[in-house]
Amino acid sequence: MSVIRFGTSGWRGIISDSFTFANVELAAHAIAQYLNENPPAGAQKLVIIGHDTRFLGREFATRCAEIIAGYGFGAWLTDRDAPTPVIAHAIRTHHASGGINITASHNPPEWNGLKFNEANGAPSSPETAKGIEKKTEELGNVQRGAWSVERAKAEVKTFNPMPGYFAQLRKLVDFKTLKRRRKKVVVDLMFGTGRGYLDALLVQSAWDLDALHGEIDPLFGDGHPEPIKEYMGELLARMRRKRVALGLALDPDADRFGVIDSDGTFINANHVLALTLYHLVKNRKWTGAVVRTVATSHLVDGVAGLFGVKVHETPVGFKYIGALMESEPIIVGGEESGGLSVKGHVPEKDGILACLLMCELVAYEGKTLGKILKEIQAKVGTVMSDRINLHVTTERKEELLHRFAQGLDEFGGQKVSQTITTDGFKFLLNDGCWVMFRASGTEPVLRCYLEAPTARQLSAFRKAALSLVQ
Repeated sequence: MSVIRFGTSGWRGIISDSFTFANVELAAHAIAQYLNENPPAGAQKLVIIGHDTRFLGREFATRCAEIIAGYGFGAWLTDRDAPTPVIAHAIRTHHASGGINITASHNPPEWNGLKFNEANGAPSSPETAKGIEKKTEELGNVQRGAWSVERAKAEVKTFNPMPGYFAQLRKLVDFKTLKRRRKKVVVDLMFGTGRGYLDALLVQSAWDLDALHGEIDPLFGDGHPEPIKEYMGELLARMRRKRVALGLALDPDADRFGVIDSDGTFINANHVLALTLYHLVKNRKWTGAVVRTVATSHLVDGVAGLFGVKVHETPVGFKYIGALMESEPIIVGGEESGGLSVKGHVPEKDGILACLLMCELVAYEGKTLGKILKEIQAKVGTVMSDRINLHVTTERKEELLHRFAQGLDEFGGQKVSQTITTDGFKFLLNDGCWVMFRASGTEPVLRCYLEAPTARQLSAFRKAALSLVQ
């Protein structure tokens, strides 16, 4: 059996363990053969290839490009490390058959990965992922010489995707308002691909910018490159010295975002999604529906209710959100893990855009994000969310999933009123409370999502979740 397995966002592995040149080559061959046998309608025989700032990223991407070219595809390699949404936009703009992105997103530095995006720029569908996995198994069962092709170095074209992406953002972001209502901001680029993108656009908007970690470091400063509260200490410290309006962060491939309010409060992705919907409908007068994953806060539903906006709920994974964004007008689509896109944009997560929209919101409203959130919750009710990564053995995880499949009568002292099995097990309780358990598709953990109207109730649910898995 091949070690190449696609989770919610591609295949990932430890560098030199499972993520090796041999396995990356195998994946590239499988993708090329799959596309030859299943050519996307209306697409050119072209594949966009890029990478983030991880160790050997350029070398892995170049190897993929050479193999892809050997199958007769145009192979366009980004001229430098590039954000995931930028690669997705290039795929869409150039009518490519798909794209290969060497990235492990927010994982620690010893990890690398490979994402495949469809011809529309969206993350690979479950069907495509299974098709590529099947190809890797077939190729792995025959001698390497039987499926090896010459790497066609001369056929690999290097190109710059930045100008096209910047032109796209100018259609979506109100840069005129940003320039009129300039503020101070600190950005943590986390040694990743977002440098020269988010920071450059803010400078062009005449915002007073202080950028951290804008250099390349495959070890990510010996830190964890995930823009969540636990890893925002340095950004927060810089904000306090500067007295700024916002603190913003991007993960290494710039598809996920982190946002800190002027008073140092971390604004979680659930709230960013709700704020984005509120802003685009109230201030920008956008119309359409909203889509969120089953694990994402119902605060989004509350905001949608204020404006009569329809809500769609999908399984976890931006590929499901992207599919809906292609089928009907979606104002904003997002997930609690830090992914967001909007109408008229690529059906892929874009942390750069999310950060710019938060800047746009405070420019429009002239208020802090915290104050805007309080105004929203005064209308729809207070909603507090939490997520716990439960590290359990494989055996214990399977036992728990089996137990959840049988259903729960109560949780944390509250009766379960409904069970949703769209993805994992979501148990609806009273007063808008709910708890959800789901096995991660990319990491060896069981995720627990919690939501309640008060901090006290949320704390009680957290204790109940921890006691349940012990």
